[in-house]
Amino acid sequence: MKNTPLWQPNYTITPATASGLMDIEAARAVLAQVPLPVAVQAELCRRARMRSTHYSTRIEGNRLTLKEAQEVIDERRTTFHGRERDVAEVRNYWNALLRVEEWAADKAPMTEKLIQRIHAMVEHGVRARPTPYRDGQNVIRDSASGAIVYMPPVAKDVPHLMAAMVDWANKAEEEQLPAPLIAALVHYQFVTIHPYYDGNGRTARLLATFILHRGGYGLNGLLSLEEYHARDLDGYYHALAVHPHHNYYFGRRAADISSWVAYFIRTLAVVSTAVREGVLCCSGKDNGALVEPDALRRFDPRSDGFGALCQN
Repeated sequence: MKNTPLWQPNYTITPATASGLMDIEAARAVLAQVPLPVAVQAELCRRARMRSTHYSTRIEGNRLTLKEAQEVIDERRTTFHGRERDVAEVRNYWNALLRVEEWAADKAPMTEKLIQRIHAMVEHGVRARPTPYRDGQNVIRDSASGAIVYMPPVAKDVPHLMAAMVDWANKAEEEQLPAPLIAALVHYQFVTIHPYYDGNGRTARLLATFILHRGGYGLNGLLSLEEYHARDLDGYYHALAVHPHHNYYFGRRAADISSWVAYFIRTLAVVSTAVREGVLCCSGKDNGALVEPDALRRFDPRSDGFGALCQN
């Protein structure tokens, strides 16, 4: 879309955010220098993708357990009675995540078409055509009370808001804004615009993953922000709700989103630091015959929290 007004996010980099960015860079530098055996690296990447898939769909109400999601992805079980949609969501997210990582590795440009393709995969599978934006109003309500939680912009405003977001992201990359900040801001703006009737949260998290991987912040394939969000779901939603008014035009359109940026960067810093510590633990073994099983135990997806990645 030509002559699209550039989106100008309203935020400041707080001392806590600056500290988080430094922690992320420190972890990234270590990971770039610490190799792991190929088999270990591949298995840890698979487990990270598994956790990302399970927890991102779980945030949206998916009822499969992590073990059941693993069975679906490994094609050891393809049906769960009464949970056919849950199975499809897990399978679709897994395939979309693989494609997002491929696009990031190929340095595919961020475009509206790419976003529409991500959403199509999330909702309908890898062969689906790019999804057009919603053509009507969408309202998010409290599941218990039915009260309006958030009313996004009207459908006629969605195309130019999405174009402005993409234009901003590309300009920010040209100006060398750190990829974690771009990911944080695009994640926020996407769910704020809410361009689809369903699948907005999953698409936003995949879009942030694409930006981070493309910018060199994929933590060697071990990134799993979704798990942290799911374990702190109240904090995740609270951070996104940066203004008390439920209507986009009277609240989030020009809100100060510094608190969301701080939350996102803090989350990424926690994840990056935990992955760094886990990789250092894994790489500390001299005997190749011993390193693989011990390394995989240290990255057990059943562990509670990222601090448990490198237990003794």
